[in-house]
Amino acid sequence: MPSNPVPPQETLTNLQSAADHVLLQVYSPAAVVLNADADIVYISGRTGKYLEPAAGKANWNIHAMAREGLRGPLYTALKQAAEKPEPVELKGVLVQTGSGLQAVDVTIQSFREPEAMNGMTMVVFRDSPAQASARRRKAAASGDTDYPAQLQQYQQEIETLRQQAKQSREELQASNEELQSTNEELQSANEELTTSKEEMQSMNEELQTINTELQTKLDDLALAQSDMQNVLNSIEIAVLFLDQDLNVRRYTERASTIISLRESDIGRPLSDLTTSLRYPELQEDARQTLNTLVVSEKQITTNDDRWFSIRIMPYRRLDNVIDGVVLTLVDITDTKKLESSLREHPAP
Repeated sequence: MPSNPVPPQETLTNLQSAADHVLLQVYSPAAVVLNADADIVYISGRTGKYLEPAAGKANWNIHAMAREGLRGPLYTALKQAAEKPEPVELKGVLVQTGSGLQAVDVTIQSFREPEAMNGMTMVVFRDSPAQASARRRKAAASGDTDYPAQLQQYQQEIETLRQQAKQSREELQASNEELQSTNEELQSANEELTTSKEEMQSMNEELQTINTELQTKLDDLALAQSDMQNVLNSIEIAVLFLDQDLNVRRYTERASTIISLRESDIGRPLSDLTTSLRYPELQEDARQTLNTLVVSEKQITTNDDRWFSIRIMPYRRLDNVIDGVVLTLVDITDTKKLESSLREHPAP
């Protein structure tokens, strides 16, 4: 006897999906999922009795799509649900549908987990037929006395929305003024920076000009010093320059043959130098000339029986400031020999 055919796995999967879809659309309660701005991001089941598209530009906000009678209570319940973790229940809300008033139970639940639904809110709609008939009888007996109360509630909600919109406009205006003030401050700071940059550039140009002038003067000074050194070395007179502390400042090559001098002696005291002069009072006479500004001139012999005329005079700068002394040593050996010869052999 042949066995019943086993449906393929793909057929079972499609059947299960179709069955789940029918169960969700037909038998499950109508529900929507809202984001933080109350915009509908997901719809489950048939929500046409409770929600309808608003006229004009497409708007998926639930406050715009809620039917008459549901909008006010839903607005209040959403605010309450956002502030507490447990669901908010609305019982027997009368909603104006295409066929008349319908009592509806509404459950609002805000989610903080799972992560994918954090900040989302689910709104579930269920018909309440028992309460609907009671509401219809009560409305018929009272001549629809709930309408003025609902109207007043709507007006209050509208006024609240207006106040919120006004506050938002004021905050936006204040923020705009702050941004404008900040922009003006930044613009002012930018102008100051531009001015500072121009001033720095001008100062840099001036410094470059001064640097060029200083370099030119240094070159001239180096050339003048070279000229002076050549002049001093070309004359046959020994010259020694001392500063105010009687330290060696400069000397000629001729002076180094009389006083032991070399390049490393620049800055050394006169008293530390070795000389062939028989002149122990040399430093004392140099100090006396520096203090009194009186020129000293003496004829001194050396260890090798040479004679020198030594003249000590103040060193005067171009600005007329005394800044040391100058020693000149002139060889007068031949003159002395001639004098000695004349004394020994006088003319007849």
